[in-house]
Amino acid sequence: MITEKQISLIKKKYAEVFETLESYDKTHELPFQRKRIDVTLSIGTINKLRRLSEQTGKPVSRIIEERI
Repeated sequence: MITEKQISLIKKKYAEVFETLESYDKTHELPFQRKRIDVTLSIGTINKLRRLSEQTGKPVSRIIEERI
C-alpha cells in the first residue's frame, strides 16, 4: 500500500509530467506535438530562410521554431 507521504514525493518528483497529462486531458494536445499551419511570408524572407536551411542543414520550420 502506498502512503500519503510516498504519493506526495511522487507528485513532487514528476510534477511536470502530471501537468502535461492534465493539460492533455483538457486540450487533447501534447506540448511536443507538431501541427501544420499556413503562414504568408515575403519572397525575401522565404529566400533567407532557405539559405539558412541550406547552411545549417535544419528544416525551415525548425529554424522558425527556434527563433520564436
